[in-house]
Amino acid sequence: MTWRFDENLPIYTQIISQIKQMITSGRYQPGEKLPSVRDMAQEAGVNPNTMQRALSELEREGLLYTVRTSGRFVTVDQQLIEQIRQNQAQERIRELLRQLLLLGFSREQILELVEHTLQSMMEEQDDDKSITGI
Repeated sequence: MTWRFDENLPIYTQIISQIKQMITSGRYQPGEKLPSVRDMAQEAGVNPNTMQRALSELEREGLLYTVRTSGRFVTVDQQLIEQIRQNQAQERIRELLRQLLLLGFSREQILELVEHTLQSMMEEQDDDKSITGI
């Protein structure tokens, strides 16, 4: 995992967001044990206290839980993970739509652009599968 940070936003909130994405994308599986705070902080290049703050927030949200003397684990609550995944998608879509509206696109133009782009991506994906034999 390559951690990327925007210097204009608090690092701990970016860590929260990136770990949520790792959970909702399946990089960290439900019930999986996370690396130690120190290891995660070192990998991300941040202070362990910053990582601890982010992980504590994720525990408060219910995405992580701690087993005394064993470490932190990803929740097994699939419904919560799916809800957060849906929220992440909606946030990204809202931001994209906000930007397109600022560029002056109409509703119809946005729908056409999305449909065309999705179709193009699906065709590229099909081409990739035929090339690799998957």
